[in-house]
Amino acid sequence: MAPMSGEAPRDPDDVAAYERELAKYTIGQLQPLTAPIEVAGYDPTWPRLYEREAVRIRSILKGRVVRIEHVGSTSVHGLAAKPIIDIVLEVPDSSDEAAYAPELETAGYVLRIREADWFEHRLFKGPDTNINLHTFSANCAEVDRMLMFRDWLRSDAADRELYTRTKRELATRDWKYMQQYADAKTAVVKEIMARARAAACPPGVA
Repeated sequence: MAPMSGEAPRDPDDVAAYERELAKYTIGQLQPLTAPIEVAGYDPTWPRLYEREAVRIRSILKGRVVRIEHVGSTSVHGLAAKPIIDIVLEVPDSSDEAAYAPELETAGYVLRIREADWFEHRLFKGPDTNINLHTFSANCAEVDRMLMFRDWLRSDAADRELYTRTKRELATRDWKYMQQYADAKTAVVKEIMARARAAACPPGVA
């Protein structure tokens, strides 16, 4: 949902810039898209897939799980989405990889992204389900933003429709990397977030 480094959005059509930026944060080889982006209709199995992963991650990390939540479009009932389960995990200190990453990796999770300059974000892929496990430190403001966005979409049908329409339109374009598609959604995400924040704190409310 956010630019890779948290900076101003890049030009989604500048492939060379993406390759330079992705190389800074990606662990292993860059993975260009090999097929058009799929934006599927809502699948009621998505919450169950999340729950299975949450149980597994809690069993691996135990008390080091500060917070774990289902986020992204697959967490919103009725919303079309890429069939990738986005999960956000807070651990005490995400920069201290030695405290949690080896156990996740032993269980089959693969560290693919390390963004020390953006909330110490780490991203793992799952062992047997297509997931993005976004890992942050406890009390991270970006996690709060993700949850606000999710909760607003769960409650507002008009913005669910706007977001679905935007994603379907962007998915028809020829992208080389998934991050280009993600960044192309920035304007509509900001528009929706502005409404979510306004509803959370109406004018005149301290």
